[in-house]
Amino acid sequence: MNKKIKEISIFFPFWNEEKNVENVVKKAALIAGQKALDWEILMIDDGSSDKTLSLCRKLARLDPEHLRVISHKPNRGYGAALREGFNNSSYDLIIFNDGDGQFDFSEIDKFTAKIKNADIVIGFRKKRRDHPTRRILMNLLKIWDFIFFRFYFTDIDCGFKLFRKSAIEKISPLKSEGAMITTEILAKARNKGLRIAEVEVTHYPRLFGNQSGGNLRVILRAIKESFALWWGLHYARN
Repeated sequence: MNKKIKEISIFFPFWNEEKNVENVVKKAALIAGQKALDWEILMIDDGSSDKTLSLCRKLARLDPEHLRVISHKPNRGYGAALREGFNNSSYDLIIFNDGDGQFDFSEIDKFTAKIKNADIVIGFRKKRRDHPTRRILMNLLKIWDFIFFRFYFTDIDCGFKLFRKSAIEKISPLKSEGAMITTEILAKARNKGLRIAEVEVTHYPRLFGNQSGGNLRVILRAIKESFALWWGLHYARN
């Protein structure tokens, strides 16, 4: 039997995921209890317009010792949701997982094994199970990040990552409100000399809800934030 880790904070960013919330959180809670002595799950509602927030609150009432809800309105973006998770996590290990049900949270063991010799562990999808447009955008993002920030990773925007709290503290404050948050995290981590490991994860098709990553507004915001990040890293103090 594997020895339990001491403690871990888990958080999920949710935006209009009413059909995924209960399954995602309940599965993670079951696994967390098996893997860690102390744990918490933060449900980050990013201004949902459906029943996501009410379902999160319902779940938190069932286990107030371990489950917490953080909500902001209006919808601010993926980066804002991740920042809420990082800023409100209590424990020395922090893992986030997208709330769309496309990852298997039981693969957390792969991350905790790697973090022993790393500051950040980022997942890469063995086979992406989403729309071809998103795969094209991901490849463009890898080229963009290599040109502007001089780094390359297999799967930059994979929504399954583990951090030491000390790593988050070293790259803070994070400023991106939208999808460019992952680029900001990795660019600042490289600048600080942090150890970054990669691990393969399984990716499943989205069964419920809609993806927003290919939205034109999201893309334009990411481009704007990318230029702001590049300028900040080269010409301004963080």
